[in-house]
Amino acid sequence: MRSLITLLPILAIALATVAPAQEGTYKPKRINKAIELLEQGQPVYYTGSHDGTNATFEQGKLDAQTWADYINYDMEVGPWDVAGLREYMKGLVAGGPTRSGHRTPTVIVVLPVRGIDEATMRANAWMIEQVLATGVHGILLAHATTGGAIRAMVEAVRYPNREEGPEGVRGAHGASTAAKIWGVSTQEYMRRADVYPLNPEGEILLGVKIEDKRGLANLHEIVESAGLGFGEGGPGDMGLSLGYPRGDPRLQEIEEKIFAAAKPHKLFWIGIRGNQVEESITSGRMIGSGEATAAEGRKFTKRSMPY
Repeated sequence: MRSLITLLPILAIALATVAPAQEGTYKPKRINKAIELLEQGQPVYYTGSHDGTNATFEQGKLDAQTWADYINYDMEVGPWDVAGLREYMKGLVAGGPTRSGHRTPTVIVVLPVRGIDEATMRANAWMIEQVLATGVHGILLAHATTGGAIRAMVEAVRYPNREEGPEGVRGAHGASTAAKIWGVSTQEYMRRADVYPLNPEGEILLGVKIEDKRGLANLHEIVESAGLGFGEGGPGDMGLSLGYPRGDPRLQEIEEKIFAAAKPHKLFWIGIRGNQVEESITSGRMIGSGEATAAEGRKFTKRSMPY
């Protein structure tokens, strides 16, 4: 049975009186800043979308001091430029550490492949190997459609020698370059480069976007998949898929249905709304975007990790 993280500590944190630690005094316990926060029951906030148009070493140096906990790096519609991503990750290291003392912000890549089915994911597992070799900390799969596709993604991320869950197929080549970004030995990287929370010591977050009618039809088998850590709906593409106009109230109903299905499986969910920050967090949503949203959310939960 996979490891689960309860969302109940959020309410306790919201009532606490912990002040943020001063910059330079906080000692990180994990490589992946987002996972460390989620383990504390704290929401995380991202910025994006970075893509191949600004995949440079210098941009990475600038982004190392971002206000965000993680960087959403879009390769779904942005250029497939792994060399640029590698330089960007090197820039993050050069511009770091973060204010919280982490070597880099968490970086999660949105892949161009769609999670249509298991065969499609297996045929494109090379994409996963290439982006992980740059030292990123997670993957977000667009248009997740079947449980088989998720299983194939998880297997492509994991090394074969894991004790619990789907057996991995990732090869050792590329671990040494990723290890340099993480600031650990190759052996240590291979030990820690596993999916969280299936492996509580893992430092890689895997997520899904359920954003069309095919994924909606297979909603429960997707959110039950071993190895997933987070997810979101996609009302824009969902509206296109179902033929609903933008702003149709039925789309919000679908978003709530997706969240309700994911919640029992303790998936960390994207959906902290800027105009409903406290309500979103109290309901169990754990991921938001935007600097103003982050400022309000961090104040509400009295976050202690520097930002």
